[in-house]
Amino acid sequence: MRILWLLIGVLALALGVIGIVTPILPTVPFLILAAFGFSKSSERLHNWIISHPRLGPPIMAWRERGAISPWAKRLSTGSMVASVLLALAIGLDYRVLALQATAMAAAALFIWTRPDA
Repeated sequence: MRILWLLIGVLALALGVIGIVTPILPTVPFLILAAFGFSKSSERLHNWIISHPRLGPPIMAWRERGAISPWAKRLSTGSMVASVLLALAIGLDYRVLALQATAMAAAALFIWTRPDA
């Protein structure tokens, strides 16, 4: 089972690092998953990720207070709005747009009700 958790941690870490440079892929949820996977498989990797100067602070802010940075809130909201606008521009069916907009609004509500990191 430890190998499975290690693989989950490594995959989540890779996706989180890719998310740093791509605005569409989220970073912090993958980092949180990586930290969880490492906590179940490798104390050394878990300690490394939570003490890392760039990767650790958002993980710890979420773990301690359920907090998200204002910058991340703005970026995620902007990405969601851009996604809905793109779907509108390419002419997706109104039912798909409504479903997408509803899901994005629920996600934005969740994000904006979290405390600031």
